[in-house]
Amino acid sequence: MKVVSALSGWFARQDSGGFSPRATAVGRLGGSVAQPRELDPLLLWSALGLLFFGLVMVYSSSIAYAEGNRVSGHQSTFFLMRHAVFLAVGLVAAMMAFQVPMRIWQQISPYLFMGGVVLLIAVLIPHIGREVNGSRRWIPLGLINLQPSEFMKLLVAMYAADYTVRKLHHMSSFKRAFLPMAMVILGVGFLLLREPDFGAFVVVCSIAFGILFLGGLNARIFALLTVVAAIGFALLVWLSPYRRERLFNFIDPWNDAYGSGYQLSHALIAFGRGEWFGVGLGASVEKLFYLPEAHTDFLLAVIAEELGFIGVMVVIALFAIIVQRAFAIGRRALVMDRYYSGLVAQGIGLWLGVQSFINMGVNMGLLPTKGLTLPLMSFGGSGIVANCLAVGILLRIDWENRQVMRGVA
Repeated sequence: MKVVSALSGWFARQDSGGFSPRATAVGRLGGSVAQPRELDPLLLWSALGLLFFGLVMVYSSSIAYAEGNRVSGHQSTFFLMRHAVFLAVGLVAAMMAFQVPMRIWQQISPYLFMGGVVLLIAVLIPHIGREVNGSRRWIPLGLINLQPSEFMKLLVAMYAADYTVRKLHHMSSFKRAFLPMAMVILGVGFLLLREPDFGAFVVVCSIAFGILFLGGLNARIFALLTVVAAIGFALLVWLSPYRRERLFNFIDPWNDAYGSGYQLSHALIAFGRGEWFGVGLGASVEKLFYLPEAHTDFLLAVIAEELGFIGVMVVIALFAIIVQRAFAIGRRALVMDRYYSGLVAQGIGLWLGVQSFINMGVNMGLLPTKGLTLPLMSFGGSGIVANCLAVGILLRIDWENRQVMRGVA
């Protein structure tokens, strides 16, 4: 709690110069003026709640795996300590991102996006990218592994927002507004599918085209895009044997419960064992080498088993609050004619909403298995840092909105 209070106080101190001259003058004369909040408390506390709740659950879900893994030196706290370091780095990154004005983010967003594309290319080059379980998604940097696709989600949101603002007067045009962005996203998608990372491809497409739609893309073009995207995704699944196998396993995981349906069947068992209030924190059986990736992709299944339906509903509620506040902050910025900030905020809301929905759907057996982590919670350095950066930028947009409302330039 001391860490959380310190973070909240830190954000508040950054805004100490944001009060109107009238409020300052009245305060000096001994009067009292109610000072509105500098930051959205629902957004701040919900994000911090998920981050620190995730830290607890990563430790709980990884103890047995860490003790039995030679890579971790059989240390039960191995993943806890690494996740805590990632979380600390992420919080520092969020504080730094909060200091950067949105006009600066807009100016550098095309260059950041090009840097992200370069990293996606680099990860596919032998001896640069690292392959794990048949996927080449990481660039080893000494003690840590950089996963470019995680940062690409944020960079796409920022680039798509900047692109939409520049094309604002041509949003009804297929050739001028939609086609250039579609070509760019297809290029990024090709690189992601080469890793392969189909889940990240879905999220990136949702962010980019969602921002175009929110920015005023012609409804007929968007409807056509939706149909084409559905057909394209269906073909990608059908023409890929391993994706097709995942789809059939999702339909009936019990048909091969000890083979291809093993992961999903054990996730469903975890949900069933948890019932209403769970078996108790730390008492999960499925995390004892039964449920693979328990501290990453299937963290929600461990939460369901240990904390039950109530624990899952708390997680869902916190994500719902963050997504709602992101769209509310974005809408407020758009009303103030701060189009770039508004679209970035809503793009971040789309990202966190879509990815958390897919991860939860996979854990519950409602969607085919995808390699997507639960944002703000699952173990993974690149993911946590990227999520924290997004929250820091979202808080910056909210702070600037409030400054404009006060009449501060």
